[in-house]
Amino acid sequence: MCVAGEPIMARPLLKIHRYFRRKPVRFFSFILLYLTAGSLVFLHSGFSGETTSNGGSGSARDPVPAEAGGGSSSSDSLGVLGRVFKETRRAPRRFGPPWLKENRAQDSPEWVLRGVEHASSWSHGLRGRSTKEVDDGRAKYIGCYVDDTKRRALRGVSFLDYKKMTIFRCQDNCAERGYLFAGLEFGAECYCGHKIQGLNVSESECNMECKGEKSNICGGPNRLSIYRLELSHESARRYGSAIFKGCFKRPDNVTLALPVRAAIQNMSVDKCVDMCTEKEFSLAALAGEKCHCGFPTRLFTLHEHEDEEMCVRRCAGEDFESCGNDDFFVVYQTQVQDNRCMDRRFLPTRSKRLIALASFPGAGNTWARHLIELATGYYTGSYYFDGSLYNKGFKGERDNWRSGRTICIKTHESGRKEIEAFDTSILMIRNPYKALMAEFNRKYGGHIGFASQAHWRGKEWPEFVKNYAPWWASHTLDWLKYGKKVQVVHFEDLKRDLFSQLKDMVIFLGLEVSEDRLLCVEGQKDGNFKRSGLRKLDYDPYTAEMRSTIDELIKTVDTELRKRNLSGVPEDYRPR
Repeated sequence: MCVAGEPIMARPLLKIHRYFRRKPVRFFSFILLYLTAGSLVFLHSGFSGETTSNGGSGSARDPVPAEAGGGSSSSDSLGVLGRVFKETRRAPRRFGPPWLKENRAQDSPEWVLRGVEHASSWSHGLRGRSTKEVDDGRAKYIGCYVDDTKRRALRGVSFLDYKKMTIFRCQDNCAERGYLFAGLEFGAECYCGHKIQGLNVSESECNMECKGEKSNICGGPNRLSIYRLELSHESARRYGSAIFKGCFKRPDNVTLALPVRAAIQNMSVDKCVDMCTEKEFSLAALAGEKCHCGFPTRLFTLHEHEDEEMCVRRCAGEDFESCGNDDFFVVYQTQVQDNRCMDRRFLPTRSKRLIALASFPGAGNTWARHLIELATGYYTGSYYFDGSLYNKGFKGERDNWRSGRTICIKTHESGRKEIEAFDTSILMIRNPYKALMAEFNRKYGGHIGFASQAHWRGKEWPEFVKNYAPWWASHTLDWLKYGKKVQVVHFEDLKRDLFSQLKDMVIFLGLEVSEDRLLCVEGQKDGNFKRSGLRKLDYDPYTAEMRSTIDELIKTVDTELRKRNLSGVPEDYRPR
């Protein structure tokens, strides 16, 4: 029956074969049409996806963003996770040194004053901007300015994106590099700078929509829409590549503390930082017309900050920065690496004590390992094996966790048997709201990456919180219950007071403290294992129901810590 059916089924195919064999041009035309149609379908789907992901054209059905810190009162408690937000509202509030803010009007050039005065009447000339978007705590709109290709109004770094440029992308790139101003031009160009060197003009001359968000204006032809940025925290207070460390009293023996110095005409931050970088020092200290270079030492630890008002003195060669004075120095950290704490090795003799570095995932274990290795000079181990961490320098990652060659062992385990396998342990605890988000980012974006918006808005996030939040509490409770000798370290305390907290950890590990190494660690504390710090979400991903559950877990952990005469959870995440 099958044999008889074969010729009948094959007849249509045979006819098609003969048709195209006789007419080869028709065959190739058919193939070309098929490929063209497929390409058009592919391109259409690609453009559709890009429009959605960029938030370029919002739908009328898009819900209004929730206020930070608030939960949804809707019966659909997960509705907040499906919202679409524009990129212009993604960054946190940023702050700058006081001397950059006070008396700005009396010291600023006339064209800057015109921009500030004009900013109050900007709205009639712009489309698609609201007061909240212009002055949202992250950046303040200054005005529209002339830009000359031969003499730029903003002379820092710049970048172009003729497909996806947005106000937020430009502001964020400039802020991360420590610039005070961000300007957008021609709908797709971003320029950064510390001062505006161009004339303020009518808002009507900044009339081009941003390529990545049609509802906002990104300058015009040879015209910049300029924003003044605010810096969020000390680590983000930069001047180009240099990190602002603060105002410090002149050391008692400045020659020993900062061995290289020079008098510089028309002093500016750039000139002092460049000099110290060239001479391979990690600190640049500005003292009026003098520039000092050195490393953090016990003679100049950078631990005792002074009121920044003590350092107020305008730089001779810079309008918007302070250069300190003879008694109080303005200090920046250069990009030069301090090598005093970079050497690491395995323990010279195998240890019989197994010390755990235990934490809930996302609580800063990898960062703590980085700090411990720099502070002690010895590799840390791991209960697991992560090839990406090994490739980034954690050479103890490949050792068996029982080898005895590493100073402590990373673990996220929380079972009684696994806990009792260790002789002592350092227990890291972190705010569960931050830890859960950090672990979610790691799970879907890697150690220093970020989860996509689709993951946050999809079913993954609520399911993750449901499963992981109880584990955050049970992990701590189990280690407190079954651990033989436990030292609790709060992530927030370590971040706030790294020197003393890390010193206590080194002592707990049974090693002699090297203050020079600890001072070196402070300058290299982030390493390559920290996310950029940018908020990829500008809404609260936690619903009211999630918050209620997590707050109860925090109270449970806080009570258990206090029962054992330990400090409770830090104030910044205790339920209020």
